[in-house]
Amino acid sequence: MEEAEAFTPKFKLGYQLFSIRDEMAKDPIATLKALQAEGYQDFEHYGYDEAAGTFYGFEPTELKKMLEDMDLNISSGHYAFSPFLEKSDDELKKFVDGCIKGSKALGADYITWPWLAPEQRNLESYKILIEKLKLIGKQVSDAGLGFAYHNHGYEFEDLGGTTAYDMVMNETDPNEVKLQIDMYWLKRSSNFTPQQLIDKQPGRFTMWHIKDMDPETEDYTELGNGSIDYLTFLPDPKSSGLEYYYIEQGGNFTHNSMQSAIDSAKYLKKHLQKFL
Repeated sequence: MEEAEAFTPKFKLGYQLFSIRDEMAKDPIATLKALQAEGYQDFEHYGYDEAAGTFYGFEPTELKKMLEDMDLNISSGHYAFSPFLEKSDDELKKFVDGCIKGSKALGADYITWPWLAPEQRNLESYKILIEKLKLIGKQVSDAGLGFAYHNHGYEFEDLGGTTAYDMVMNETDPNEVKLQIDMYWLKRSSNFTPQQLIDKQPGRFTMWHIKDMDPETEDYTELGNGSIDYLTFLPDPKSSGLEYYYIEQGGNFTHNSMQSAIDSAKYLKKHLQKFL
């Protein structure tokens, strides 16, 4: 009994729904139920429809009720912020208002900036990014929610003695711009371990993305099939400030997206959940 209690997970098993976007497009509720059957309890959404104010075709309150009926929740969402680097602050504020309204209706704690378009991955655009992050961070914080920035690999490219990730870490308010660390991209694109980044600013890395790397192609793969040794690569959740983590696999499925979700969940529950 004592041994079982020692391994009770502190965090819900999470999944980034972009990983299973093909099934979500067909039948969101059936997909969520299938994921629940594999132990998933928490999700990060994508695909907010700004014009309609909907998620996967549902009004936020409608989707929230369905989730509650299944004893599931959505804790964060990836929103399409990238186009707003070229738009006015007023346009951005209006979009963020919609994100806040939708997030609150869903019961999600975080709004997350997920991506930059390839043509935006340069020093001048990163300078604009910093100002946009500051604006969003304050607006979301004032609304009582959390805001986070999600990394890929381009943030770790050298910019003459600095990197975009350095700029995000050092030029934004840690209280208003949290960090969602993608461990696959960190491993693929830098020499840092997650713990080394966390040690620079403990408590700021409130969300994690966990996915594995194909040992030959360096593409995504199911947890346990790749080259990332998460038994040593996983950082300390407490010093991270971890609140939520999500398994993710954007593609390169061995069989299909659902089977990948199943296989990754099995691996994490068997080998990694005792650390979480």
